[in-house]
Amino acid sequence: ATNVTHCTHIIQILTVRTWLDEAGELNRNMVVFYGSQTGTAEEFCGRLAKDAQRYGMSGMSADLEENDMSELPRLVEIDNSLAVFCMATYGEGDPTDNAQDFYDWMQETDEELNRVNFAVFGLGNKTYEHFNAMGKYTDKRLEELGGRRIYDLGMGDDDGNLEEDFVSWKEQFWPAVCEHFGVEATGDDTSIRQYELVFPTDINMNKVYTGEMGRLKSFETQKPPFDAKNPYLATVAVNRQLNQAGDRHLMHLELDISGSQIRYDSGDHVAVYPMNDVSIVNRIGQILDADLDTVISLNNLDEESNKKHPFPCPTTYRTALTHYLDITNPPRTNVLFELAQYATDPKDQDILRKMASASPEGKGLYQSWVLDAQRNILAVLEDMPSLHPAIDHLCELLPRLQARYYSIASSGKVYSNMVSICAVVVEFQTSTGRSFKGVATNWLKNKVVVTDNGHKATVPMYVRKSQFRLPFKASNPVVMIGLGTGIAPFMGFLQERGWMKEQGKDVGETILYFGCRHRNQDFMYQQELEEFEKVGVLTQLNVAFSRDQEEKVYVQHLLKKNNEHLWKLIHTDNAHIYICGDARNMARDVQNAFYDIAEEVGGLTHTQAVVYIKKLMTKGRYAQDVWS
Repeated sequence: ATNVTHCTHIIQILTVRTWLDEAGELNRNMVVFYGSQTGTAEEFCGRLAKDAQRYGMSGMSADLEENDMSELPRLVEIDNSLAVFCMATYGEGDPTDNAQDFYDWMQETDEELNRVNFAVFGLGNKTYEHFNAMGKYTDKRLEELGGRRIYDLGMGDDDGNLEEDFVSWKEQFWPAVCEHFGVEATGDDTSIRQYELVFPTDINMNKVYTGEMGRLKSFETQKPPFDAKNPYLATVAVNRQLNQAGDRHLMHLELDISGSQIRYDSGDHVAVYPMNDVSIVNRIGQILDADLDTVISLNNLDEESNKKHPFPCPTTYRTALTHYLDITNPPRTNVLFELAQYATDPKDQDILRKMASASPEGKGLYQSWVLDAQRNILAVLEDMPSLHPAIDHLCELLPRLQARYYSIASSGKVYSNMVSICAVVVEFQTSTGRSFKGVATNWLKNKVVVTDNGHKATVPMYVRKSQFRLPFKASNPVVMIGLGTGIAPFMGFLQERGWMKEQGKDVGETILYFGCRHRNQDFMYQQELEEFEKVGVLTQLNVAFSRDQEEKVYVQHLLKKNNEHLWKLIHTDNAHIYICGDARNMARDVQNAFYDIAEEVGGLTHTQAVVYIKKLMTKGRYAQDVWS
């Protein structure tokens, strides 16, 4: 380090306390920013920042929300500097929550980027109409502002194999970086640890994290406002099964939010933080011969990093594996690569390294052995008996367990102290004969309202606002199309339209198209919906039972049957259309049905029909809350 000089005038660049060494010069030349909703973009960023060491660069991962991005042009003050952006697209082509301010800045700024070197990797899903919209926009806008693209935009597709897309892009990205900056790969492919294992001395158990997301003891002393870093511990007031027949478990839960000051609107989402299956946690501890109740801290070896720990520390291995780490999803290739060194059988080492490579053979093996077989980290350990990683290294490598989002199935105007969830319990057999259980749905299923010892079951949660909103004018007709648990937001809409009617408001036509497999197995909320129809809140209830007859009947078939009435509602009466459920097939098929209606009844050409529906989307009259 050089002598301490001109420290103060640079101090604001990109929350620079983490970038600035004591000499007042920035000590990172590659910053990887992430716009992440479910943690994947953040994880990819961490991997790129870590890789930088192998290419003579010094990298750090940074949250867009926590950095003043208007200082981006000053990145050129650092020699050989590079900004990389891992940008996930959320919802209908929207930025993730933590990238909203950066997106607004890009739209509004006319600052010159002074040839700041940049590269972008987008995370998207082809089943959505606005595939990788944020990645594309960031890449285009940074160039327009005078940035210098050093490698092509990468586009990951979560409907295919996001991991493979990222690895393939990364394989080409690094050679481009080397060529641009005249640096060389060190050739060192050994594992680089980011965190060191520390056993705290004089342990005060009051200072040990037990599952909190942010503030220590936040579950004992709850303080609003409640959000992702400070969830509210809601008690489970109702947990009932919605179906009486069939082999699936459909459930309705009500979470009591009295006194939390949480407000929500129909159409918003509730995020819940689940816990992993205790039996999987115990089995991992058993295989690795670890005392899971050891209190540990994983401390970042890079003291200047703003990420001090991979998860809240100090804590125990048991808490980390139960509350903080994803042990159920198939491990990504970087985890397999880093674990390979612990396999005592050279064949196992080769297989793990091959699966982490970008070779066609390696990608194929990863696809079949890990992804298609749905092997989680426990299954990998069980099926490779020679693999015995250090448990602290495994905890460093595994991604964070993420909150799960559900469309709220109630109206905040009618039930201000209650948030409802409806969900299908995920459970199936994998090709290896194991039972795969969805983390959150199985955890929620087992939330009995009052436990044997009289304690009330609780769920850490917060509410996330959405754009899925009833029309401002109650007199506007509403056409709702939902499949399976896609009925959820419409239960809230119907409660609210009923409440408006009771207030004496002029409420427009309210029509529901609902699709499920069998009338007697998964007609969710049948009694409630029939009651809404009986009292006139629901003008029309149309249900497609796809498997109750020879020929399958879907919601789009029912839409076409009522094409003239629907066209009148849309074209003349200013109706709002809402679609909720499966993005892969249903949302696309429904959109095509509306194109057909516009052509057949409205007399438009196909091109005009597509433009017409796009305009409805732009005006907020065609809204989708879909997932794949």
